Amino acid sequence: MAKAYWIARVDVKDTERYKDYVATAKPAFERFGAQFLARGGAFDALEGTSRGRNVVIEFASMQAARDCYNAPEYQAAKAIRLECADGDVIIVEGYDG
Repeated sequence: MAKAYWIARVDVKDTERYKDYVATAKPAFERFGAQFLARGGAFDALEGTSRGRNVVIEFASMQAARDCYNAPEYQAAKAIRLECADGDVIIVEGYDG
């Protein structure tokens, strides 16, 4: 079974409130076995539009990635994130070649 990845690109508008999002999201990530592969840090924008923060989170499967996003714990965190940041979040299936 192929792994799956959340890819999030975020512009944080309120860094203090964003900390509340991170803390609120943590139980969902723990529950669904999320592994952070990239969490902020330096980046080079080579093409297209970039955002200030980039995050890649690995999950065991597409279903686990979807379930984490839809979990009540994450939905509570998402409500906070929408107040303090603009962004894009996608789930992509990993290559299992």
